[in-house]
Amino acid sequence: MKKLLNNFLIGILAFIPIYVIAQIVFFVNERFTDLIKFVYGYYDNYLMTILTFAVSFTLFSYVGLRLSSIGGSWIISTIDSIINRIPFLNTVYRVTKKVVNMFSGHEQKEAREVVYIEYPKEGLWVPAYVTNRTKDRYILFVPTSPNPTSGFTVIVHESKVIKSEMDIEQATSFIISVGVDYDLSDEAKKLPK
Repeated sequence: MKKLLNNFLIGILAFIPIYVIAQIVFFVNERFTDLIKFVYGYYDNYLMTILTFAVSFTLFSYVGLRLSSIGGSWIISTIDSIINRIPFLNTVYRVTKKVVNMFSGHEQKEAREVVYIEYPKEGLWVPAYVTNRTKDRYILFVPTSPNPTSGFTVIVHESKVIKSEMDIEQATSFIISVGVDYDLSDEAKKLPK
């Protein structure tokens, strides 16, 4: 009976990743369906709904192409200049844009770096994202497991930082998986005790 129960629990655990992916697909499908209903409800015409989505897709693709090929788009520049004139919104917009650029890799090379710092005490090492750098100081975001969007920001001297071979995607996977997805055991062995 104990072995049967153990096999049952192992079977349930095997389906958890599938369940998580299914929930994400259902969520995206629901949001997309709501968007289609909203646009269709506004125009009450299938042709206008399809045309709206086609124009939106073309616009986003054009802006993405301009940003990836030459690093700028007149559409984004125009929106930037308008929002930069509005108090409070300009601060929120500027910060949001920097955070998005950090994770997308645009404009900041060092933002794609991952480093280790000692936290919460000496001898314990955690990965951190480099968000900025000023002279001999690193500004880091230290994410917490299993949600890498929560964490805290610290400023540390470069002597307290050990560079990692992980890229930001590998570090995020490491954090979400609470350490299960970690392929750099040689790197871990090199960390000081």
